[in-house]
Amino acid sequence: MKRIFSIIVENEAGVLSRIANLFSGRGYNIESLNVAPIDEENLSRMTIVTEGDEQILEQIGKQLNKLIDVIKVTEFGDVPFVEREMALIKMHTDLGTRAEVLRVVDIFRGKIVDVSPDSYTVEVTGDSNKIDAILNLLHPLGIKELARTGKVAMIRENKK
Repeated sequence: MKRIFSIIVENEAGVLSRIANLFSGRGYNIESLNVAPIDEENLSRMTIVTEGDEQILEQIGKQLNKLIDVIKVTEFGDVPFVEREMALIKMHTDLGTRAEVLRVVDIFRGKIVDVSPDSYTVEVTGDSNKIDAILNLLHPLGIKELARTGKVAMIRENKK
């Protein structure tokens, strides 16, 4: 089963390395990793997606909490949460494919963020299923290059 861990960490050199070593040293794979500063000074949010059985995932959470640079670990398991990722997709385009690429991008509420005589660069944001779906439709039209951010996630607030 897949699990998302959101980790608030000290924003300093070596933290990412220590967390990556925790995973690799125990033979756990990181499926995706996203790190960026948050609004609190000298802190960052690290979002890690990994996979394992319940015992392995529990062990990962415990090990993360033991690291000195880790402030808070949140596991997204059974709680409702919002997840998103972003992709930049550079498409080969010619007169025959430009209109079709634009239609697909419009359907998925994406944006064309760069244009050249023989390519479009598309930006699309959504959950992993949405990103996978647009990639499946664009692939036959000629994807030249792809960059995906990996997931970011937050727990949903209670609706009152």
